[in-house]
Amino acid sequence: MNRTLLERVEVALDTIRPYLEADGGNVKVVDVTEEMTLRLELTGTCSSCPMSAMTLKAGVEEAVKKAVPEILKVEAVKVEVA
Repeated sequence: MNRTLLERVEVALDTIRPYLEADGGNVKVVDVTEEMTLRLELTGTCSSCPMSAMTLKAGVEEAVKKAVPEILKVEAVKVEVA
């Protein structure tokens, strides 16, 4: 089965969503830029958590890049500062 880039990103995100949801948060795909940057919106408690930058880099970005090597960078948009 040949999946689209976004489908593969969603599958990768689904592997870490249970951990985010356990803390009352989640992530939502905003878009993928021409430069292959995945732009995500952190939702729920993740949007204002002081650890969200670390979660994004260590958890989300690692999972996505491992599953979808075409993605070169992951960044959060609409992040609230607690």
